[in-house]
Amino acid sequence: MAMGRLPWAIAGTAVVAIAAIVVLSSSSGGRGHPEPRPGVTAAGVLPSATFAGYDRIVRSYEAARQMPEVLDGLYCYCDCRHHFNHRSLLTCFQSEHGASCDICLDEAWMAAEMHRQGKSLGEIRRAVDAQFGS
Repeated sequence: MAMGRLPWAIAGTAVVAIAAIVVLSSSSGGRGHPEPRPGVTAAGVLPSATFAGYDRIVRSYEAARQMPEVLDGLYCYCDCRHHFNHRSLLTCFQSEHGASCDICLDEAWMAAEMHRQGKSLGEIRRAVDAQFGS
C-alpha cells in the first residue's frame, strides 16, 4: 500500500517545486533583476565630471553615485549582462558604457526619479520591466 503512494508523493513534490520556480522567477521581473549587494557603494562609478557638457549623461552618472543600491538591484535592458558580463545597471556606470547607451541612461534616470518619489525597489523594477521589457 505504501508503494502505491510513492508515485503520488513524487508527483506532488514536483508540482510544488515547479510552482516555487514560477513564483520566484516572476517576482524578480521579466529578465531576473539581481539582488543589490549588501554595502554596495558608488566607489567604482565614473565621476560625472568626465562627461561635462552632456547633461543627460551627467544626470545618469550622478544617479548611479547617489543611489548605487537601487541601480545594483536592476537588470539592464540593453542586455549587457549577456554581451559584457555586467552584473546590474550599476555596472554600466562603472565604465563609459552607460554614457553611450540610451537604454542605460533612460533606465537610470527613470529609477532615480522614482526613488526620489519614495518608490520601493519592487515598484521601480515593475516600472522598468513595463517600460523597457519586451
